Amino acid sequence: MGDLNVTSVRTRQEQQQFMRFLLKDTAALERMLREEWFETDPLRIGAEQEMCLVDRFWKPKHVNLEALEAIGDPSFTSELANFNLEANLAPLPFSGNSLSQMHQNLRDTLNRAEEKVNGLGAKLIMSGILPTIRKADVEIANITPLDRYKALMDGLKQLRGEAFELRINGIDELHLKQDTAMLEACNTSFQVHLQVTPAQFVQRYNFAQALAGPVLSSAVNSPMLFGRRLWKETRIALFQQSIDIRTLTEHFRDRSPRVTFGNDWLKDSLMEIYREDVARFKVLLVTDVDEDVFDKMNQGITPRLRALNIHNSTVYRWNRPCYGISPNGQPHLRIENRVFPAGPSLPDAMANAAFWLGLMNGMEDEYPDISKVMDFNDAKANFFAAARFGMDTQFTWVNDKKISPSQLILEQLLPVARHGLSKQGITKEDMDSYLGIIQERVESRNTGSKWMLQSFNKLSKQGLPRDEIITSITSSIYTHQHEGTPVHKWELACSEEVDYQPTALLVEEFMQTDLITVQEDDIIDLAATLMDWRRIRHVAVEDSKGMLVGLITMRMLLRFIASAFQADKDNASLTVSEVMHSNPVTISPDDTIIRAMELMQENQIGCLPVLKNGNLVGMITEAEFLNITGNLVRRLARKGELAELRPVKGE
Repeated sequence: MGDLNVTSVRTRQEQQQFMRFLLKDTAALERMLREEWFETDPLRIGAEQEMCLVDRFWKPKHVNLEALEAIGDPSFTSELANFNLEANLAPLPFSGNSLSQMHQNLRDTLNRAEEKVNGLGAKLIMSGILPTIRKADVEIANITPLDRYKALMDGLKQLRGEAFELRINGIDELHLKQDTAMLEACNTSFQVHLQVTPAQFVQRYNFAQALAGPVLSSAVNSPMLFGRRLWKETRIALFQQSIDIRTLTEHFRDRSPRVTFGNDWLKDSLMEIYREDVARFKVLLVTDVDEDVFDKMNQGITPRLRALNIHNSTVYRWNRPCYGISPNGQPHLRIENRVFPAGPSLPDAMANAAFWLGLMNGMEDEYPDISKVMDFNDAKANFFAAARFGMDTQFTWVNDKKISPSQLILEQLLPVARHGLSKQGITKEDMDSYLGIIQERVESRNTGSKWMLQSFNKLSKQGLPRDEIITSITSSIYTHQHEGTPVHKWELACSEEVDYQPTALLVEEFMQTDLITVQEDDIIDLAATLMDWRRIRHVAVEDSKGMLVGLITMRMLLRFIASAFQADKDNASLTVSEVMHSNPVTISPDDTIIRAMELMQENQIGCLPVLKNGNLVGMITEAEFLNITGNLVRRLARKGELAELRPVKGE
């Protein structure tokens, strides 16, 4: 997340002062490029691994600051939500066995951390979007309690001026609003860094843009959010929408979102990106800058460009330019690939990295200037097509050629990647190992997302509740990650191996969300017919805006029809409003099942509409409690914790 000593913009004067520093940093960067300050050898690679902390029930564990203290490793840092961590790997020269060495460093780093967090009752898991995340986990109360994160959320909210809206359609549909941008915390990624020289930057950055779609298509690993099956890589839509500060009017103006793929190829210099970011995006975070960049440069000292780095950290390009200072004091440039999700396994993550790094180093011999043979809009469309459909899409590649991801990767890109790694002196063992994983994954078409969706379908057919399904999937991810096998070799998740228990017993974990409702002016016959068709005993009554206005139950309906029959009344013109209970007892999705049971017992009722900010979001009924009890009894029986039941014989 970058510099922690920042605040949101509080005054106009503060914003203007920071902008002066930002413009000075931009001018200083341009001067350093012109005067050839930058390191050109050796070129290095690096990575950042984001992850989630989970408890013994596989739900988010909100203890990241305690975990950091227990781990005691400066390579670990916090992230936005208090169940997220990030590990920063030391950079390595891009040569020899650097890929397997990075793999070993990452494995050792995570194993050491895992031992420490186990003492807090937590585990580490890598998944682009943790399947068991609940809406309650990304409320503002669960922000990491550091000034930077609060400043970021405050700044985004101030610029947005209204609720953040999320609307993603896939197999299922997810549409919700939230007062803050905390939904961004659902995303975790494996970010790969490639150091480049200033002379290489334009060409290599354009390669990164052209390759974003193809490399993502085989790496998709985030198909679900809040139990909904959405895009094959839902992170892409979620990240852009969760911090989108544009209003409807600004959408009409084609204003660029802060999470962006970009709008065109680079032409002459990386300065085009930094200038565009200053021109397009308002300052979000500020700090007290304590260096005079030109004075430092006149002394021969490399400036930190702190204002520029802070602003750059609040513009989320999927391929982001990065400025840094090497141990020798020289500045360097990197391209940060933010496309890859975390997981499914460490071999998969390193295979994705090797594939991308090889392509970035080999494309120049195949396409010296990608912008001459490929339209930028095709590269952008390929990226979003890969995010939506993974391997099940079609790309427009160079010279307007239509091609499937599998054909493109197997026939063209894998040879280019192997050439690029070989040219850099990467060992044959590393090339065979990591590119072999990509080849086998693509040939089998078994991506992380496919595994997760097939596991979901398998468990759904067993009649399990959604919460148990996603818990079983999460547990299986953890097990496979520790086995160290790539995802295309994984067995589908199964529930029998999971000691499933709901954690906080939240209503959100069990409520029905696929609701059949009626409105006040509907005829009563419609409500009765719907109950018969759907075999349900309760129907909520809502207005056109989704606000609950009443409830009809089967008992209420039968009582009313009986009284009308006795009075010899004609029911043809009766409406729902004449029958419904207009002030039903309700509950929040953040309440517990225990509280729901108490309310139903106290009021002698069989269901509770679930409301969030007045809107109907679900229903909890006696049937859910029967499912909970049934699952608990079955599990106790499997564990041998129930006494064997025998009929009592009479004398």
